[in-house]
Amino acid sequence: MSIRDVYIVDAVRTPIGKFGGALSSVRPDDLAAHVVKALVDRTPDLDPARIDDVYLGDANGAGEDNRDVARMAVLLAGLPTSVPGVTVNRLCGSGLEAVIQAARAVALGDASVAIAGGVESMSRAPWVLQKPERAFPAGHQQLHSTTLGWRMTNPRMPAEWTVALGEGAELVADKHALTRERQDVFALASHRKAAEAWAKGLYDDEVVPYDGVDLARDECIRDTTSLEALGRLKPSFRPEGGTVTAGNASPLNDGAAALLLVDEEGLRETGREPLARIRASAVTGIEPQLFGLGPVEAVRRALEKAGRSFADLTTFELNEAFAAQALGCLAEWPELDPEIVNPRGGAIALGHPLGASGARLAGSVAHQLAAAGSGTGLAALCIGVGQGIALVLER
Repeated sequence: MSIRDVYIVDAVRTPIGKFGGALSSVRPDDLAAHVVKALVDRTPDLDPARIDDVYLGDANGAGEDNRDVARMAVLLAGLPTSVPGVTVNRLCGSGLEAVIQAARAVALGDASVAIAGGVESMSRAPWVLQKPERAFPAGHQQLHSTTLGWRMTNPRMPAEWTVALGEGAELVADKHALTRERQDVFALASHRKAAEAWAKGLYDDEVVPYDGVDLARDECIRDTTSLEALGRLKPSFRPEGGTVTAGNASPLNDGAAALLLVDEEGLRETGREPLARIRASAVTGIEPQLFGLGPVEAVRRALEKAGRSFADLTTFELNEAFAAQALGCLAEWPELDPEIVNPRGGAIALGHPLGASGARLAGSVAHQLAAAGSGTGLAALCIGVGQGIALVLER
């Protein structure tokens, strides 16, 4: 069996909304349908009935994104009912996992044209109530928020594995002696790069605003923040001696992203020049409490599979779940030039809608490579419960 080349023809995303913000009134299945429809509309030469499958990442799935949100997006977007859809969940890596699974299907010949992406509405994530162990309980029952993090934890899990995500970031800060000031400096740079990228129109080719919502730019960017303002924020997870704050961590967000993946035959049918080609990917595991360092080995393995090194990279999109997490990864990649990392800002400023973030990163790398005309790019994310995921793209 021959392995086919896989091309990214286009990539779109919504502006990312803040928790309870401009996109909080929009259902996640509608967000997903919006990017799927926008992606198809931008390639008018492609018959939508030629789409072999739609893969969407979704980290929650407990609310309006239930019952296979990918299939719901296909139907709501007005695609032919013959187009199937599948939803995948690798928590924060779900969107990139969707891209990898779609690319694998195209590479193996199971598909010629596929859509991959992700969606999350953290604003609309519901509270859930477990069924009682017996009927008609007399006592109170507990509601669990599905917005983020551990809930209904299995008591057999070791306590050190189930620490809060922010405490996991503190552990990475401890491991690499990352001061509060270094984390705040990193966060400030993320906001400044994001604001500058928007001002220069660098996101114009990929962001598709949601109709009827007054949101043209990512909602969490703080153009006027400063080290002084960030320094006034209290630690969120360790009241005494903590370094992780709301200012040097990614916010809670809503958003969606989608990419069009094709083989050579599909590429001819689109009538378009591809943004980039998918080269290699990798997924790895790590101790759950050190999830923030999950990308370290995944990136090394992906580069090895691609026959590339850090020196070959021209751009690198690393998800900024926390400044401590991103800085911890960078500390373990001494060969990497930090200047090429997140050149248009990262998740601390842009936002981190869990299921969509990986697709956003892959799409951003593809657009950056297209703008440069050539190069090698990489997208990577840490994943709660201790995993890392990475994807290498080339042009």
